[in-house]
Amino acid sequence: MIDWLNSTAVTAFGVGTTWAELLGFGTGLVNVGLLVRRHIANWPVGILNVLLLMVVFWSVGLYADAGLQIVYVILGCYGWWAWRYGGAQHTELRVRGTTRAEWRWLALAGVLLTAALWLFLDRFTGSTVPLPDALTTALSLLATYGQTRKLVESWWLWIAADLIYIPLYGYKGLWLTALLYCAFLLLCVLGLRAWRAAREADRVTAR
Repeated sequence: MIDWLNSTAVTAFGVGTTWAELLGFGTGLVNVGLLVRRHIANWPVGILNVLLLMVVFWSVGLYADAGLQIVYVILGCYGWWAWRYGGAQHTELRVRGTTRAEWRWLALAGVLLTAALWLFLDRFTGSTVPLPDALTTALSLLATYGQTRKLVESWWLWIAADLIYIPLYGYKGLWLTALLYCAFLLLCVLGLRAWRAAREADRVTAR
């Protein structure tokens, strides 16, 4: 199965694109589209997506990104549960803003994660891009956690990560994945607007 996923499906921009990257492209678009609409099915689709991307990233030496996908599976399972039962009295979770205390913890976690991953990748792996690999990994983890809690500002973290991912994947020759992240960037902007609107609607309803 792994051999088939790593085999060439199509040629894009003069570079062979594997089945794992192609299927990751499709499931990634579906996943973020469902996330923008706050549809709970984004979580199982997202779990499938990250398993495919794990194969892609490992094959090109993006080891932190590959390892990150395992954490995504765990967060995906948690997010699936939290969206359905994480609200008051185990009700559906509602969209809300990030508190100052949460921002402080997120900032601290981001700095520590980036520093630790950078050191690990630089000294113990063959990564050719240890700093951007570490930074995008940290941003992605924080953004995913924010979305498990339906925090509006998690979209800003994804936007920051995508702006680094796009040239990084181009540099690694993953042009289809780079194109996918261009689409993700647009969807993140739409998601930010949609979640802000949902938060305001909930505020009006609560009055």
